[in-house]
Amino acid sequence: MTTELPVVTPPRVAHRGRGVTFVLLAALFFSTSGTLGKPAMAAGMSPEQVATIRIGFAGLLLLVGTALVAPRTLKVRRGEWPMLLAYGLLGVAGTQLAYFIAADRVPVGIAILLEFLSPVLIALWVRVVRRTHLPRAMWLGIGLAILGLTLVAQVWQGFTLDAIGVLAGVGAAVCSAGYFLIGERAVADRDPLGLVTWGMVIGAVIVSVVSPPWTIPWPLVRDTVAFGPWTPPIWLLLTLLVLISTVLSYLLGINALRHLPASVASVLGLLEPVAATAFAWALLGEALAWPQALGAVILLGGAYVVQRFSKGVT
Repeated sequence: MTTELPVVTPPRVAHRGRGVTFVLLAALFFSTSGTLGKPAMAAGMSPEQVATIRIGFAGLLLLVGTALVAPRTLKVRRGEWPMLLAYGLLGVAGTQLAYFIAADRVPVGIAILLEFLSPVLIALWVRVVRRTHLPRAMWLGIGLAILGLTLVAQVWQGFTLDAIGVLAGVGAAVCSAGYFLIGERAVADRDPLGLVTWGMVIGAVIVSVVSPPWTIPWPLVRDTVAFGPWTPPIWLLLTLLVLISTVLSYLLGINALRHLPASVASVLGLLEPVAATAFAWALLGEALAWPQALGAVILLGGAYVVQRFSKGVT
């Protein structure tokens, strides 16, 4: 679909309380993805297959819904396709594939903590690639994040975590940084709803190439799994993964950015790894050792410092 008509981005309406509510709910719902997806992987699905289900159905729902309620936001100018492809590849497919691979091999809380190294990577990108001077406080934040990661990984015990899981978590952080850096420029010219919809559709195509839908063991979704005090069928957890952890989370996140600047929204988004760790502990029985819990606090503190002092750095 190609057109030369401009797509107008709706103006931001300043309702701070509404924006705070939206971004906190988005972070809370995003945080459930690892806990909802891991039982399916434990039952026999691969991380790639779970990602295909998540992104594929979310892309379909967003495409149909957006076509019905806001079809104009789906119009794409010819020069926008490279940006949309990069957004779908990194921000959607890459982030979620890498995160699920990490969550399959290390505790969910650690997987998402690794993904939240992305503010540090963004700061380094700004310094090295854009050659922008960074405040000293940001370097302090980077140092704290690295210290926290050292504690989380317990490197003094010979690196007790699965190496592939850690690399996948760092890969998720790289892709997440790409998500923010690409999205930062993309939303200036595109309606956020259209951007996310096309990103999800493109991401669905990419993950379907990696793990085609016909290779998914669909009969497995009828099996029940342990999930805290319950034993729900896998299809129910996957449905919640699509609707709550993906579609609803993205829509809330988009609307939050209409009311809050990205710098504020990203700081409030630090609720996500905290909630993810709590959900994994309560429903999957995954607890962190005390040095890992301390490392998590230090890592998040470092990420907060980086985000807090990144305002005005471009």
